[in-house]
Amino acid sequence: MSFKTDNLTWKIGRKTILDGISFEAQPGKMLGLLGPNGSGKTSLLRLLAGLKRPHSGRISLGGTDIGQIGRKALARRVAFVEQHATTTANLRVVDVVRLGRFPHRTMFSGWSPGDEEAVATAIERAGMAEKRNDPWSSLSGGEKQRTHIARALAQAPHELILDEPTNHLDIQHQLGLMRLVSSLSITSIIALHDLNHAAVFCDTLLILQQGKIVASGTPEEVLTERLLRDVFSVEARVEQSPYHARPLVQYLG
Repeated sequence: MSFKTDNLTWKIGRKTILDGISFEAQPGKMLGLLGPNGSGKTSLLRLLAGLKRPHSGRISLGGTDIGQIGRKALARRVAFVEQHATTTANLRVVDVVRLGRFPHRTMFSGWSPGDEEAVATAIERAGMAEKRNDPWSSLSGGEKQRTHIARALAQAPHELILDEPTNHLDIQHQLGLMRLVSSLSITSIIALHDLNHAAVFCDTLLILQQGKIVASGTPEEVLTERLLRDVFSVEARVEQSPYHARPLVQYLG
């Protein structure tokens, strides 16, 4: 069992940001989180990562209330890549990625060959091998994003949470990242803006609007012309792609 939420509510002051959110993430599958700006996607991801506490409702992970899981134990299981993640400027790429191994180490454990192998594999999979020893300050926005992805992979998580991970990436690396995440045998929850990326790579979708779930299901069930009009305020045609048989969103005018 992976993440499950029951009637989750979260507020800022008197304003309700998330209202009655209930869903279950299927183990080993990719769940896409979609919705207009301000719909509550980032807030939901931060709650799932344990960075915020809900005002009411319950989040469970593997059947255990997330509030009862210690911070280090949670970090061994869940990796979170935020949309605007920051890092100390004087670190190298490899140093940033090594941070992903700290939840697996104790005060007295030394750096092991297994740690080094996990870091090297993560850097390679994120496409940053040639930049391994480059300083953080020299990286482009897209390279910084891929480095944070590598750090998350080095963490060897069971659940991976990604907030707009394709931001700052060119189309080649956007597709490469989506293929990488979809190939992982772990549960992933990923907030996206690109509806076609969601249609091709995600197993299930949640659509948020004004803090509520307004649709959930497979891309074929969820991505309808009516939903795009009502939720995203766009006119579009949704057809089955002849290349991958998933929905293809074509925007009109």
